[in-house]
Amino acid sequence: MNHRDIERINELARKKKAGGLSEEETREHEALRSQYRKEFRENMRATLDRVYLQQQDGSYKKLEKKKP
Repeated sequence: MNHRDIERINELARKKKAGGLSEEETREHEALRSQYRKEFRENMRATLDRVYLQQQDGSYKKLEKKKP
């Protein structure tokens, strides 16, 4: 997501807070926010996939997702 898209999300959020959005703007805002959240999750997952934890014996173990 580029800087222009993030600025548009913020612009629409300010407009929504100030007085409301048209139906078209609401759809655009939701689509942009959805794309932002998707990319954020992908980037966070990629970061966490590169994390290793040092064990007490000095070895390293890859960070694992918790199991429910």
